[in-house]
Amino acid sequence: MLSVKVETENQQTHTRVSERALGDLVHRIGGRGDNFLVVQRIPDIPGTFIQVWHETGAGYTVEHRAGSAAGHVRADVDDPERVLGLMTGWARQEPGWDGGTVWESAGIPEPDPVPELPAEIRGQLEARVRELLRGGYGSVRTLTETAEDYLVKDGVRPVSHAQARELVERLWLERVEEQRLWADVTDPDRLERAFAELDGRGITAREHFTCCRSCGMSEIYADGREDARGFVFFHLQCTESAAAGHGLTLYYGGFDDSAETTAAVGREVAAVLGGAGLTVEWDGSPDKAIELTGLDWRKRLVG
Repeated sequence: MLSVKVETENQQTHTRVSERALGDLVHRIGGRGDNFLVVQRIPDIPGTFIQVWHETGAGYTVEHRAGSAAGHVRADVDDPERVLGLMTGWARQEPGWDGGTVWESAGIPEPDPVPELPAEIRGQLEARVRELLRGGYGSVRTLTETAEDYLVKDGVRPVSHAQARELVERLWLERVEEQRLWADVTDPDRLERAFAELDGRGITAREHFTCCRSCGMSEIYADGREDARGFVFFHLQCTESAAAGHGLTLYYGGFDDSAETTAAVGREVAAVLGGAGLTVEWDGSPDKAIELTGLDWRKRLVG
């Protein structure tokens, strides 16, 4: 698998794809509303990406960037297989991956200098962004939007988009460096694998799903496979609780709304989570949420 995230113009996201799957996406693009792919590494490094644009009957325009606007270059490519070769070489960071292709500047101007934030505002904003980074589910884009809106009061916006972006990118890169030291399997890694197993078994399993329990319960029914038997999820407030060291609450149920199915789903969820090495607290009652305790919440950023 390639350690990348691929976003398409039609708002599909594909994470940790195989070379074959990436090739299918490259060959697919070209139709109206589905003209481009943007590929980032995992974890995302701001200002580092490769992307391609294609219209049916025409060639491919490939761009990649490493850091500043001066490092943003483009090339015209005729063959989708050559596009795939460039993208997989970039993803694997192969030496000389961009050789044999004529690159030119994409003409992206350098941004204007960003004014410094007042110390008090910067301190409040950094504290909130660090909390969200510990949660681990945001991207640079979503965290920037949150930071820009966080201190708005009475219509006054003390933080510009550029200031929010600069602060988020700096703290994001700090967190990326921290997680490079996480050589072991973390509890969020175990949780992700357990949820993937449950999803494959026909239990719709969603992490960091919606803003609250009420919204999650109303939306989970339409989110998974049509043949799913039940569900399990936790919402963003649960994530913040886990990141703060207070454990993680999981909500579950059966799609037939019976107590028997709900209890059966609960038992299956608890067994898979326990088998993944997580500490599960649940008394078996379909009326009680499942709790994961003693978590060491080190969630790896994706972006």
